[in-house]
Amino acid sequence: MMVKAVDYLEEDPVLTVVKQPRSANRAWQRFRRHRLAMFGVFMIVLLVLATAVGPHLIPFDDLFIDIRNRFAPPLSGAHVLGTDPLGRDLAARLLMAGRISLTVGFAAMVISTIIGTVIGVVAGFYGRIVGTILMRFVDAILCFPTIFLVLALAALIKPSVVTITLIIAATGWMEVARVVESQIRTLRERDFATAALMMGASDRYIMFRELIPNAIGPIVVAATLCIARAILMEAYVSFLGYGIQPPAASWGNMLNNAQQYLGSAPWLAIFPGLMITLAVTSFNFIGDGLRDALDARLDVS
Repeated sequence: MMVKAVDYLEEDPVLTVVKQPRSANRAWQRFRRHRLAMFGVFMIVLLVLATAVGPHLIPFDDLFIDIRNRFAPPLSGAHVLGTDPLGRDLAARLLMAGRISLTVGFAAMVISTIIGTVIGVVAGFYGRIVGTILMRFVDAILCFPTIFLVLALAALIKPSVVTITLIIAATGWMEVARVVESQIRTLRERDFATAALMMGASDRYIMFRELIPNAIGPIVVAATLCIARAILMEAYVSFLGYGIQPPAASWGNMLNNAQQYLGSAPWLAIFPGLMITLAVTSFNFIGDGLRDALDARLDVS
């Protein structure tokens, strides 16, 4: 566990805070030994590079319509993954859709993690009335099925990348808040937090400079899993027609457009489905690897 010494406490000869040795190298070694996690890292890096660079290497734009090559199967001519009903290159659309889906995933993760962390640390630190009110609010939101809550909000707001990201983030911070609250509730009783409080450190300093750094492991794990959830949620919403709207492509609306051609052109659904599965599974593998790697470091016993 990482315990940070408070600089201004060094003036007091009675109370001292001992900083435990860093064990980041050991955590990294444990993570490297997790083969599925390393596979997930490799695949995510590959997906990010492919979506960032790949569209510039394909000779077709994702909106270019080649009407003479409608429903071209994979590996036919210049279209490596085939074409869609309008003759648009499927590889180009997959990579551009990946940009949107991954952007929504990462952005929603950042926003939901910030919201969940702030609410969790305030609830865990103050406890009693403040903590009870905040956590009962979290429980109340969790009572609603997330997908229906997202669909209700998406139906009321004009869909775009920004609005879909905000909607997914607004419905995905509760799990982070619960994780952070439980960690902060435990850490606030530790000696380093008690010493800082006795020496007159402000509540804000203790929460954001002492407690959160020592709870960073569970926060990182929860954030990683939030990305997978956000990608899936965007796919759900877009598949049902309330998310990213054509002609812009996302993996979800590509599946929506492909469902009526499952018999005649199955590759239209197979490829975006594989991309969603690969991205979500990879992030879940990374989350599992981080959890296993950080468990020993976060042991407070």
